[in-house]
Amino acid sequence: MDGMSIVMATLAIGAVGLLVGLLLVWVGGKFEVEVDEKEAAVRGLLPGNNCGGCGFAGCDALAAAIAKGEAPAGACPVGGASVAAAISEVMGVEAGETEHMVAFVKCAGTCEKAKVKSKYYGIQDCRSAAIVPGKSAKKCTFGCLGYGTCVKECPFDAIHLIDGVAVVDKAKCKACGKCVAVCPNKLIELVPFKAQYFVQCSSADKGKYTKEACDAGCIGCSKCVRTCEQGAVTVENFVAKIDYSKCINCGKCAENCPSGIIRRRLARRTEE
Repeated sequence: MDGMSIVMATLAIGAVGLLVGLLLVWVGGKFEVEVDEKEAAVRGLLPGNNCGGCGFAGCDALAAAIAKGEAPAGACPVGGASVAAAISEVMGVEAGETEHMVAFVKCAGTCEKAKVKSKYYGIQDCRSAAIVPGKSAKKCTFGCLGYGTCVKECPFDAIHLIDGVAVVDKAKCKACGKCVAVCPNKLIELVPFKAQYFVQCSSADKGKYTKEACDAGCIGCSKCVRTCEQGAVTVENFVAKIDYSKCINCGKCAENCPSGIIRRRLARRTEE
């Protein structure tokens, strides 16, 4: 190949490269996606856990929804009040009050308290055990199955099995709701962080049968209902329930509970 051929080939390759470059610039401009500055700012403030506790697919989806006005500034349960305030400032809206919530397991049926009726040899997963006739080894079919599905689901290491029952570490819990969603017996609920008294039972059996299955069960006697001056305690399906919008943490329900299943949670890292 002579020198002129080399020069021509080089020029041809250069021309093709230039055309490709220009084409890429044109295509990039044609299909450029506009970046919503507010959305980007909101996304930068979100914690990035992608836990789904807000009800959206992840932090990107939540940021887009907040920027469009389809979700409130305080929609992220992990970020809490500080993140809500910062996002509100970006969006130019008032932050409003965001109550700090925490997960709570409505069961005190520990290995010592809960009666055993059988031996379970299946997959160590609460959802698998829940579909087996009779449900696991415990006689109470309403309580904690104790196979740790919620433990594995929690992205914050805030829930652990202690003596056969799931227990929430109040200090670590971000109220993302993943444990609530995954529990087949619907034992876990989100309650106000400031709440001090809780009903640690979910049995829908009458008192006699509840006590036959567990020493830590509610007998549905309604003494707590008569004791509460705020009307915050009711008995539904043979088990006491507390309305935290009315409860003032006076503790009278706990003092007068003959079964001792309305208990105070102390201000420490792990529940009492």
